[in-house]
Amino acid sequence: MSLIYYNSCPLCGSPNIREVLTAQDYTVSGEKFEVWQCGQCTGRFTQNVPTSSRIGRYYQSQEYISHSETRKGLINRLYHSVRKITLRSKANWVKAATGLKQGELLDIGSGTGAFLHYMQQNGWKASGLEPDEQARKNAQKIYKVTAQPVEQLFSLPPASFDAITMWHVLEHVHEVHAYLQQIGTLLKPEGAALIAVPNYTSPDAAHYGPAWAAYDVPRHLYHFSPAAMQQLLEQHNLKIVKKHPMVFDAFYVSLLSEKYKTGHGRLIAGGWNGFLSYRKALKETDRCSSIVYECRLKA
Repeated sequence: MSLIYYNSCPLCGSPNIREVLTAQDYTVSGEKFEVWQCGQCTGRFTQNVPTSSRIGRYYQSQEYISHSETRKGLINRLYHSVRKITLRSKANWVKAATGLKQGELLDIGSGTGAFLHYMQQNGWKASGLEPDEQARKNAQKIYKVTAQPVEQLFSLPPASFDAITMWHVLEHVHEVHAYLQQIGTLLKPEGAALIAVPNYTSPDAAHYGPAWAAYDVPRHLYHFSPAAMQQLLEQHNLKIVKKHPMVFDAFYVSLLSEKYKTGHGRLIAGGWNGFLSYRKALKETDRCSSIVYECRLKA
């Protein structure tokens, strides 16, 4: 299998990198992968990841909820129970960021189409791009929405979107710099990009260490800190104007992490650790388990 070994940071290019932990793929393969950290930008990345043409098999699992819509297991049922709330929050962030009640939106990595469908129902002209063929089929089957292959990203007309969203997608993208550059090209001058990623500097990440579910190796190629995100976005003429906490992620990730760490789902322990992380993040968004970065083009 073709693997990618980095001699320098894939986020900022610095050669000042070192191994910090080894994480396991609990979802598909059971394989272990090294996670390295950059001393310059503080970003982390998974070492020896499969190439984009080879990584597909690591997504082939009914446990991978964003592609399958599975309700199997209590944790996934809890995920579905709060999704209506999170969809409303995402829509409100988009409307506030753009100042529009309706507009043109591009959702990159649209999965099974839940957000795409929600925005269309709210009057937005919403388009979706999704690399996984089965997820696109599920989007058509479940929500009657049509997402295009993600390769279409680079053939869309410039300055054509009021909002571009990536909900837990950037950490999966091999061509991270090309994507961010293209997002800047596709945004209208007053448009906004909203990019949600896990935060490895959160309390729940510190508590669970290598068993933290949001490492999700090898599907997560990068593991971001707020400082790393700021440096990465600035490279591509994108300025962070606001950060939003994804408060439910602390609970979902902690419940999964508890399962990974102990071998069985200890709901009380996982829920409590999620609550502790959530409470700390209330005072400081930079400590939230997942953060939405609201960005605009630099003037």
